[in-house]
Amino acid sequence: MEPKKKLINSADSCVDEALCGLVRASGGLSLLRGHRVVLRSDLDDLKGKVALLSGGGSGHEPAHGGYVGAGMLSAAVAGGVFASPPPASILAAILSLHNAGASGVLLIVKNYTGDRLNFGLAAEQARNHGVEVDMVIVGEDCAFDRPSKAGRRGLCGTIFIHKLAGALAEEGCSLAQIVSTVTEALKGIGTLGVSLSPCSVPGCLPSFDLPPGDMELGLGIHGEAGIKRSKVIQIQPVAAQTCCVCILCFCLHLSVIDQVASADEVVKTMIDHMTNPDSQSHLPLQSGDSVVMCVNNLGALSCLELAVVTRAAVICLESHGVVVARVMSGSFMTSLEMAGVSLSLMRTNQETLRLFDAKTSAPAWPNLSSVRVSGRSYMAYPPSAGTRPQDDTNSEGPLSSAMRDALERVCSTLLEKQEELNSLDRAAGDGDCGHTHAQAARAIQDWLQDHVVPGCPGKLLSILAGLVQEKMGGSSGALYSLFLTAAAGHVTEGRSNAAAWASAMHAGTQAMKRYGGADTGDRTMLDALCPAVDELMKLTAAPPGGQMAVLQAAVQKAASGAESTRDLTARAGRASYIAAERVTLPDPGAVAVAAIFRAVLESLEGQK
Repeated sequence: MEPKKKLINSADSCVDEALCGLVRASGGLSLLRGHRVVLRSDLDDLKGKVALLSGGGSGHEPAHGGYVGAGMLSAAVAGGVFASPPPASILAAILSLHNAGASGVLLIVKNYTGDRLNFGLAAEQARNHGVEVDMVIVGEDCAFDRPSKAGRRGLCGTIFIHKLAGALAEEGCSLAQIVSTVTEALKGIGTLGVSLSPCSVPGCLPSFDLPPGDMELGLGIHGEAGIKRSKVIQIQPVAAQTCCVCILCFCLHLSVIDQVASADEVVKTMIDHMTNPDSQSHLPLQSGDSVVMCVNNLGALSCLELAVVTRAAVICLESHGVVVARVMSGSFMTSLEMAGVSLSLMRTNQETLRLFDAKTSAPAWPNLSSVRVSGRSYMAYPPSAGTRPQDDTNSEGPLSSAMRDALERVCSTLLEKQEELNSLDRAAGDGDCGHTHAQAARAIQDWLQDHVVPGCPGKLLSILAGLVQEKMGGSSGALYSLFLTAAAGHVTEGRSNAAAWASAMHAGTQAMKRYGGADTGDRTMLDALCPAVDELMKLTAAPPGGQMAVLQAAVQKAASGAESTRDLTARAGRASYIAAERVTLPDPGAVAVAAIFRAVLESLEGQK
């Protein structure tokens, strides 16, 4: 097995380059020369106030450098990836803050042996330099029922302490006051994480082995072992029209019996574990309590999955009678590229919430609303648009029978061609062209069973536009709906002659070109549609006896245009992303259009 590929220049330089990137992108930050220390650029503003210093190993970005700014940390010191920073750099940071005029320095340290030792040594050395220093150790991990002598690990809940302490320091509170307040707040903070994959330090193999389909509950941010492994739901890919659903494969399982479960159940299990009073490391939480929640991406979870988890966590807490005051959802303390999530909860009161809401210039702190999450009306309702065209009651007219016959012929043709169109689409797209056209055909057939075809052609086109928009889906549904909607205004019960139909077809084609961005020659359905419509425009001048000949010629143009796409280079649609030499069959959309034209012609010829 080889080390996982990473987008870095070298394993040796990645930490320094990442710190440089952070500082170059943030006008309020500076680097301390010779050390991996991020400082506030406005150190003069620290005079007479307590300065806050935190840090730890790199690989947890945006922690901790991203939390440096007014209202949060005054400085952050970084070690190598997953390695505690050296005492010399910690001391250099402390002395820089002291020399800027800080009245004292508070060290906020996650509970890991290396961090405790190195920050502790630097604190003792700083005291020998006459600096007033104190240290708060954060250990809020809820994973283990019986923690070892090392105690509970420091996880993402640490940033709650950064925020509260930073607000207090900005207000001018003393070092003793800040220590007392955050120490009390720590009693109401808990964190638990789950992961679907390990992470790997640059240049090294993965930190632990997690077989495909498994997940781990209660792991640490450096890949330390958790308390349980279980199975993940595996969702198989389906047609691209529903591909977004496939991303929801973050439906996991963590229950005490070995079976798969949903994301909702995973979150419930996490919160139940965190608040289980039988565990020595549980977070005491009861109905009526108010909490701030942080849903933290451990590195490689998609935003979609994170939002699913966020929703589940809010609902789960509210079902227990807990008031969710604020929600943070994003990447706050990661573990390189680990695909996982942690939940951090902090019990709040009015004062804690005031400190949490206080402004900060730290670049990684989210721009949160100060509106309480629980109890907020979050659903807006669309204005009434009246009934849909397809639901209206219509009356028949002279053209109703002919239009019904044509529609039935088109629908049966598209259903017959479903697999042919799918096969053509598999060569250049996602293989669902026949499926989407069949969906539209069935929707129209179902509508025809229960409704009369209106005598007004424009009304029928509006009905069809609504049906394909709702039932067909994808870009094809939008294009057909555009065509029908634009065409509908050109044919009415009193204006439905051949010339009017030609004008309607032309208007629909122009709408497809205007909004879709494609044109003739781009290897799309327009290569069949445009030549046919150009031919139909001859109906504006054709004598009544010559109209069928024009329609027959238009059908032939559509068929020829569809066949011509075999030799065209795709410049629009999904096929445009595929090498031209691999696309040798006709465009399925164009073939479908040609089939529709022929079905209409056959229907009209059969009515003679």
